Amino acid sequence: MAFHSKYVCQQCGYESTGWLGRCPNCGEWNTLVETVVSIGKKKETKGGNRTAAVSKPIKLSEIKSASIRRVSTKISELDRVLGGGLVPGQAVLIAGEPGIGKSTLLTQLAAQLSIQSSVLYVCGEESANQVKVRADRLGLKGVNIDLLEETDVDNVISQLDDSTVSAIIVDSIQTMTTGDLSGMAGSVGQVRECANRLLHIAKAKNVPLFLVGHVTKEGTVAGPAVLAHIVDTVLWFEGDKTLTTRILRAVKNRFGPTDEVGVFEMVDRGLQPVEDIEKAFIEKNQKSVSGSIVTSVMQGTRPILMEIQALVVPTKLAIPRRVAQGIDSRRLELLLAVLTRRSGIPLYDSDVFVNVAGGFKITEPATDLAICLAIASAYYDKPIPGSTIAVGEVGLLGEIREVVAEEKRMREASRLGFKSPISSKDYKYINQAIKHLFR
Repeated sequence: MAFHSKYVCQQCGYESTGWLGRCPNCGEWNTLVETVVSIGKKKETKGGNRTAAVSKPIKLSEIKSASIRRVSTKISELDRVLGGGLVPGQAVLIAGEPGIGKSTLLTQLAAQLSIQSSVLYVCGEESANQVKVRADRLGLKGVNIDLLEETDVDNVISQLDDSTVSAIIVDSIQTMTTGDLSGMAGSVGQVRECANRLLHIAKAKNVPLFLVGHVTKEGTVAGPAVLAHIVDTVLWFEGDKTLTTRILRAVKNRFGPTDEVGVFEMVDRGLQPVEDIEKAFIEKNQKSVSGSIVTSVMQGTRPILMEIQALVVPTKLAIPRRVAQGIDSRRLELLLAVLTRRSGIPLYDSDVFVNVAGGFKITEPATDLAICLAIASAYYDKPIPGSTIAVGEVGLLGEIREVVAEEKRMREASRLGFKSPISSKDYKYINQAIKHLFR
């Protein structure tokens, strides 16, 4: 079967043989995307000459249940995020900022999976010598990894046709091209077509496929949105490159949960799973300083203790600054308004800085109470006892609301030595908690 390319408008479906800046049909700019079309026989139907797939509906009750057989990656935190391990034929897209550790993680993964049979590592961005240098730094010796310096996806597939591998790793998908399209590497058509062809060969061989994806300035996966749709799992690698802590988060997962996170520490020998999570985000045995308190964040089924830090200083600007690191800046503005109106803390003439220690990003409202107490502690310059943990959502009325899995969070905190909880069970309103702690 032969192939040729055409340009299809992503808005109205108009087809053109060449690229045009504006679609002649709907008038939209830059919506024509190069697409591969196969030239073959079409199966005629009674309704006309449309192509019809020969398929019949299957009753759900007639489908036999099959258990998913998972393969462990031997990396505990990665297994947790994947939902217990890899599923044969699973396509995984790993995205993150440059230098965050994606290639390091995949090199370590390839070494673990190569115990069963060889792993094909496609070097699209790096040379084989560069990968060898990284493997030596990680202390990987005697591993069965085949390195392929290639950016033509058709050549990669031809190598896979006659070989047996336990996994396929492509670093990165934005460097892959196919001769059936005239677009340059990284274009919408090239990325989508190359990803589809790699996905089909991985499904046919029933082996896992790992694709590395670039990140745009806006912090999203570069390339078409369909790239995240055609894969089974999308993993996001994040963290502050100046710190050693790295967070692996599942954004999409067809074979497991999407709310689990894996915590790694970047050391000289690569990425090491962090077994004691609290060590990464809480500084033990530190002196009592104002503006610090511990809270609990649920990540999947696991509560993780975090330290919230706040600093309040008089401003010299007409509009005081509100700087949020690790939390939503709009949420911080809301909580500052609640503290000013409901608790009588005048913050309109002060700069407020809030930080989540360890580079973690928090999205759930269960940390509202801890943020408010940290800001109040910094304003009054009075430290909070080190055995205190605060969990609760704060509403616009100043009320403290119960959060999901509060009992589980408190049990974990008590196990780690935090014996003084502050929650909706202890105080009904935020001003009551502030008066008890600081006045």
